[in-house]
Amino acid sequence: MAYHSPYKAPPHINAPPDQGFLWNIFQRVDKDRSGVISDSELQQALSNGTWTPFNPVTVRSIISMFDRENKGGVNFNEFAGVWKYITDWQNIFRTYDRDNSGFIDKNELRQALTGFGYRLSDQFYGTLIEKFDRQRKGQVAFDDFIQCCIVLQRLTDVFRRYDTDQDGWIQVSYEQYLSMVFNVV
Repeated sequence: MAYHSPYKAPPHINAPPDQGFLWNIFQRVDKDRSGVISDSELQQALSNGTWTPFNPVTVRSIISMFDRENKGGVNFNEFAGVWKYITDWQNIFRTYDRDNSGFIDKNELRQALTGFGYRLSDQFYGTLIEKFDRQRKGQVAFDDFIQCCIVLQRLTDVFRRYDTDQDGWIQVSYEQYLSMVFNVV
């Protein structure tokens, strides 16, 4: 089975930071003082370690996970969740970035996703690198690694709904397939 026990969300790795510390960061990131951090404000505040802007698709994905009121951003309480989520991903990324290059190559990606429970072909790991390597270096940066994992999990969740016998195979019509994909993108 290709998706035996895939990774759900970053595990609890660190103790939560002090609320005063988070409030100071929140205020610095909330440039327009609206009390809500927008995707553009969060993108400007995040670093992917490559001196390029943080992937806007990743930022929107993260905001959508924590924005409980669909306001297009996160308030302070939601920001605390975003902070923990990103910090946990940083720790995971560092764990699998074995050569400390600041990037995850194909072998490191294989180790990470295998550790999350995925069993994928070598060819598919190449496909993932091609899809999520925005800098065309044959490896993925921190923000693109998060996006790769988010997309893979979402696609797996949709696939599982149709794979009722959990054998890794489904039969769907063209329109069912399109619906599956459009629910993710």
